[in-house]
Amino acid sequence: MLEQWYNGTVTRIVDETYNTRRFWIQIPDMDLFDFKPGQFVTLDLPIHENKHKRWRSYSIASHPNGSNEIELVIVLLEGGAGTTYLFNEIKEGSNLLLRGPLGKFLLPEVLDKDLFLVCTGTGIAPFRSMAKYIHLHNIPHKSIYLIYGSRYIKDLLYPGEMEQLQAEHPGFYYLPTLSREDSAAWTGRKGYVHTIYEEMLEGGNKPANFFLCGWKNMINEARQRILDLGYDRKDIHQELYD
Repeated sequence: MLEQWYNGTVTRIVDETYNTRRFWIQIPDMDLFDFKPGQFVTLDLPIHENKHKRWRSYSIASHPNGSNEIELVIVLLEGGAGTTYLFNEIKEGSNLLLRGPLGKFLLPEVLDKDLFLVCTGTGIAPFRSMAKYIHLHNIPHKSIYLIYGSRYIKDLLYPGEMEQLQAEHPGFYYLPTLSREDSAAWTGRKGYVHTIYEEMLEGGNKPANFFLCGWKNMINEARQRILDLGYDRKDIHQELYD
């Protein structure tokens, strides 16, 4: 069965950081865009004659809210044809061709283990969707650790929102870590994401599910380190960003 493509209208654009933008897209042909936290959409952008070279996929950063509008958060990649088009040509009111929701990067049906949500860059998008969905629907869960790696303070996405969620939601822990920040303004963790979950799991494995999203090198390293801690492959779920 071929996936259906829909026309989307860009209703709002906000600069989140110096090189990332939030795009809100409404799908007028649908009363409800029904998706699950963690899923993505594929955009067909007019950047190549070959359709497979036009397609770009992005995780949905918003949570299911009963509407026909979704949010994407996109980083401008140097030399990237897709993001260059989105940043230079797409304005509020522009149309985009999309299909979805797609993907099986989904929360377990029962959250009876600790959740380690490990991400870098815009890989925070599906975890923002998951965390807000859990919070708003009061879904029972064990501890949830959002371990978010960036280079500098200026790279952090949704920091205020995640801090507020931690303050309001018992059992949700926001753990950002910066690998290159050396200013006195940053008093949080420094280094890479791997140190955080390894320290937390030192001295014995507790039942856990690991969700990995972001840069390929981070995912590959995290997967191996988690296996080395004694976890099984079925405990690890991943969504790769090129």
